[in-house]
Amino acid sequence: MLGDRARTQLVEGVGLLERAIGYTLGSLQLVTPEVMAAPSPCRHWDLQALLHHMNDSLAALHEAVEVRHVALTPPMSYGDPVTSPVPTLQNRACSMLGAWANAGPDDLVSVAGYPLTPGVVTATGAVEIAVHGWDVAQACGRPRPIPDELAVELLPLAGLLVKATDRPGRFAVPVPVPAWAAPAERLLAFLGRRPPVR
Repeated sequence: MLGDRARTQLVEGVGLLERAIGYTLGSLQLVTPEVMAAPSPCRHWDLQALLHHMNDSLAALHEAVEVRHVALTPPMSYGDPVTSPVPTLQNRACSMLGAWANAGPDDLVSVAGYPLTPGVVTATGAVEIAVHGWDVAQACGRPRPIPDELAVELLPLAGLLVKATDRPGRFAVPVPVPAWAAPAERLLAFLGRRPPVR
């Protein structure tokens, strides 16, 4: 039954989203005013620019669940992402996750005119949020590996979601890693980061 399948996909996607947010909230606790100008693993972005991008991304994820459409402007405010980017991100993340946890499974989300299932949207958000959580910790000079249990689930999703046309615009080219690299390291390398290989 389509409704049951959609519900299962949404529950799984929201679960991934919750775990990605939990990991990233831990990285955000490392941010201090002194490191805002530090370079991040994201090309041409310092930490402050990365946090601004993350605020925009979370706003879009919240809009996706609230109105089933992603536009160019954030649907609501949870603080000032310029003067207080970390508290704004924390508030946005918790509110957005609560909205997805109460969402219905069958309503498609329009992203740039393309209809996507809620499961696809939440899984995409989980990949982005987790990887940017790693970026934040790196920029702060206090690395925090993405938990391998989470990376095991995100890695195949990243392979489905990131296409050759996304490079080098949205993502850098993949970085080679040894065959024995951990799942988190393979995920980061696939998305153009240079993780230290354990």
